[in-house]
Amino acid sequence: MTDVAERAGVSRALVSLVFRDAPGASRTTRERVFQVADEIGYRPDSAARMLASSRSKVLGVMLTVRNPFHADMVESIYPVAEQRGYEILLSAASPTRDERKAVDALLGHRCEGLLLLGPTLPTSYIAELGAKLPVVSLGRRFPGVDVDAVHTAEAKGVRQAIAHLVELGHRSIAHIDGGRGPGSAERRKAYREAMRKHGLADYIRVLPGDQTEESGSATAKVLLAEGSAMPTAVLAGNDRCALGLLDVVWRAGLQVPGDLSVVGYDDSHLAHLSHIDLSTVRQDPNRHAELAVQCVVDRLDGVRDGAEEFVLEPKLVTRGTTGPPGRSGKMSA
Repeated sequence: MTDVAERAGVSRALVSLVFRDAPGASRTTRERVFQVADEIGYRPDSAARMLASSRSKVLGVMLTVRNPFHADMVESIYPVAEQRGYEILLSAASPTRDERKAVDALLGHRCEGLLLLGPTLPTSYIAELGAKLPVVSLGRRFPGVDVDAVHTAEAKGVRQAIAHLVELGHRSIAHIDGGRGPGSAERRKAYREAMRKHGLADYIRVLPGDQTEESGSATAKVLLAEGSAMPTAVLAGNDRCALGLLDVVWRAGLQVPGDLSVVGYDDSHLAHLSHIDLSTVRQDPNRHAELAVQCVVDRLDGVRDGAEEFVLEPKLVTRGTTGPPGRSGKMSA
């Protein structure tokens, strides 16, 4: 900071005012200070600015480190938060670090609001958080709790997926359950309802699982053991589960979609890769990010009180993992 002051021809105190966006410096002086700082590569210490202010202007984001859709949302959250004048602090949940620890770390860094991506935390704990600071849950609703929610119309997405498979000629369509994952209960219920609507109640089959690659892999091994009796199509709990399923069936030499059609849920960036080319239900990460940041900032700015729920439209994206049913020679054997 001293170097900036010397080169800009002003006092160190004035430079400090500029970096803290405090009153007391003219527009010309501010522009000069930022220009010099840019020239010498100086970046203000954000931690020092936070300590000097009663507000941190930091939003905390809890995510699951191995979830590619969460990565897509985080990528979208950064620019939206920046436009509203906020920094983002990430804290990840992982197999060795649960969601409570991830949230506690954010609270310890003076975050003004929290964006929880696909939380599986108990409702009671979410209610406690909502009483302390603005909280928005992405991908999961918490009815009766004072936290905002942004999620996709899960049932509509599932109906689109099942209708697509039925139109292709599939009847034996199984669903890999997402367990306690966000949206799983709604997807499970919608799958059963959609199958009944299409007159396929006798083919309803919900396979236990969760929203991980390991779950998809384990389910694939169960299905492969059934040989030609296995279903002709599978709606996975999410894209991660679908990727695990595809990995095993491809390694076993099956053709997708010749032997098995697969649909995911999320439309994460991995689904777009040409060697995966996954048919899936798209959730819009950009719109999720925009609404989530808006929810928290509006609460912080006193624009509104009371929880709001935003429901986004899903969209089926058909790619190379779905097609008409038809067993290859390997399966029919």
